[in-house]
Amino acid sequence: MAEVHVVGGGLAGSEAAFQLAERGHTVVLHEMRPVQRTAAHQTDRLAELVCSNTFKSTEVTNAHGLLKAEMRALGCLILEAADAARVPAGSALAVDREVFSGVVHERLLAHPNVRVVRGEVTALPAAGIVATGPLTSSALAEAIRTRLGLAALAFYDAIAPIVSVESIDQSIAFRAARWDKETMDGGDADGGAYLNCPMDKAEYEAFMAALTTADQFTAHEFDAVPYFEGCMPAEEMARRGHDTLRFGPMKPVGLKDPRTGRRPWAVVQLRREDRAGRMWNLVGFQTRLRMPEQARVFRMIPGLANAEFLRYGSIHRNSYLNAPATLTPHLSLRDEPTTLFAGQLTGVEGYTESTATGLLAAVNLDRLLRGQDPVVPPPTTMLGALYRYLREAEPAHFQPMNANFGLLEELADPPRDKQVKRERYADRALQELEDWRQRYVVVRPLVP
Repeated sequence: MAEVHVVGGGLAGSEAAFQLAERGHTVVLHEMRPVQRTAAHQTDRLAELVCSNTFKSTEVTNAHGLLKAEMRALGCLILEAADAARVPAGSALAVDREVFSGVVHERLLAHPNVRVVRGEVTALPAAGIVATGPLTSSALAEAIRTRLGLAALAFYDAIAPIVSVESIDQSIAFRAARWDKETMDGGDADGGAYLNCPMDKAEYEAFMAALTTADQFTAHEFDAVPYFEGCMPAEEMARRGHDTLRFGPMKPVGLKDPRTGRRPWAVVQLRREDRAGRMWNLVGFQTRLRMPEQARVFRMIPGLANAEFLRYGSIHRNSYLNAPATLTPHLSLRDEPTTLFAGQLTGVEGYTESTATGLLAAVNLDRLLRGQDPVVPPPTTMLGALYRYLREAEPAHFQPMNANFGLLEELADPPRDKQVKRERYADRALQELEDWRQRYVVVRPLVP
């Protein structure tokens, strides 16, 4: 087998290197630490966890749990290591950080097909996987930007919350094009591309009071970056002046509340995040509020009292590709299918999601090097649905995404009960993942 290169020794890179090595490839795993350190990492170990010590839920009726079940069916090393390092945390897969990274580190260093090289990589490999994460080095980021174009690589997340359409009270929220303008995405055909949550003056006053006094997340020093005007957190805009939001993202110009026939005092607008219209983004509400505070404050918005948050908002230093604008469906360069990307660099969020893309990148690089076509699971699976999002999201509004049920292909006859619905999602996903696996993927034996 030809030598392949995996750049980045985090979760996605470690998983990709192991999967390729198990398939008989000679793998050079590049990790720049400790030659070049980052502001987040503390050790030179592979697969070091720098944030939380939990991989979230293991229950298949939870989106993260379902994704884990799919990954286990594909023979995931990272989850085996997590199981070996597990600490009590109820249904969550929490780990002892040192034990976890130690297991992954030793498995890779001991593998006869893996060679770990320390030092910065400054060019894209012709046959390999780039999984350098949100702290991609400046030199490699420049190489990516040069290859894909100036706008391909973002350096700051400006993420607003996403809520489930089922949790929006549409007796209050009404459809209309943004600020009553014509849109180019077919919004007029269904009564408007946006859902509008109207506020009267009293509701706006109460919302502003809550927003400006809510508890805000303070991250590591490397996250303390100057805010750009285009991605200003909503709470920062609110502190600039009492009417800043009302004359900005909450501007009600051109809109009428069907219940009153009058223009609201302010409006929170939600934009469709997926083609099926199941996920809706709170436009202009990128935020650094802590998650419980986001739930408390944003549920004060009329129509969102029972909002189910599929993704919470954030704004922080990051590097990620505009995948739908620049990459193939299997997340490679369009002019070089054997140069693949994985992990957070692709626009997924979370330990499990990052690892999953590393696993699938390895499957596809192996197939390509054997003269086979790349494959992606169907969007009825959580892994396939994530890849569909990275392929079909609107490039102009693309933001990183975590696993959630809103990504999945809708059931033909969905039950009303949410728990039953998720059970059916999980049953379908695991069956179709198994059918896909048997057709396309050779899985090594799992460790008992």
